[in-house]
Amino acid sequence: MPAPQDVRFTVSFDEWFPQGLYLMGELTQAFEYQSQEEKAKGRPARPIVDQATGLYVYRGQCSDPAAEKAREQAFTVEFVASVQPVPPAAIAPNVPVRAIVLEGMTVRPRAEASGQAKWLTYQIRATGMRAVATGPQGGSGRSAKAAGDGGQSEAPKSNAA
Repeated sequence: MPAPQDVRFTVSFDEWFPQGLYLMGELTQAFEYQSQEEKAKGRPARPIVDQATGLYVYRGQCSDPAAEKAREQAFTVEFVASVQPVPPAAIAPNVPVRAIVLEGMTVRPRAEASGQAKWLTYQIRATGMRAVATGPQGGSGRSAKAAGDGGQSEAPKSNAA
């Protein structure tokens, strides 16, 4: 029996990225390919809409420090949302690198090839992101839930007295 089209598997962020994940730069909205003829006619580019959810697709370049192979270290994560997710603050001033935790993460296997070489890659999608929580216990706190707007714009709030 063949697998259904566009099957996505829900996975745990902590299992998939044991050393965390870094967003490199900003998110951009994904647009459909536009030919030179369409551009010349002044037609606006159409944003890509996720077929499964009907929501817009935004893309961000991410880096996985636990990746063993160079080709697996940098990749694109697609965010499926009605409005563009707002990344957390950068790890240092004037450095466009952000430590993030993906929320609503799914993966979809995909075959890649280069000449005779073939391998399996994964399309990673998420519904949102949040900052990495650091707590007084000294751990990274990646699995802690963030308060607020569903993880789209702010870091977790501390209730310290």
